[in-house]
Amino acid sequence: MFHDVVQVIPCEDYKVYVYFDDGKIVCYDAKPLLDKKAFALLKDKNFFVNACTILNNTLAWDVSGNRDVTKCLDIDPDVLYALEQTNEKIA
Repeated sequence: MFHDVVQVIPCEDYKVYVYFDDGKIVCYDAKPLLDKKAFALLKDKNFFVNACTILNNTLAWDVSGNRDVTKCLDIDPDVLYALEQTNEKIA
């Protein structure tokens, strides 16, 4: 069964709270991606927080700034869904 991401909340510490359509919430730690060339843009905290969005029904960063689903950095939703459930982040 596929689950869509319905909300993402990025944090300054390179973590993202990811909310799924069935109510599951996970916390994705993107720090391990920072050393990968394809994800180098994420090192800029401003980009990490402000470009974080939902594209292709999953957590993504909008590289082009115009919501082009072919120009984004995204994380496989199955990888996200496999993470341990967490409590909701209270702002």
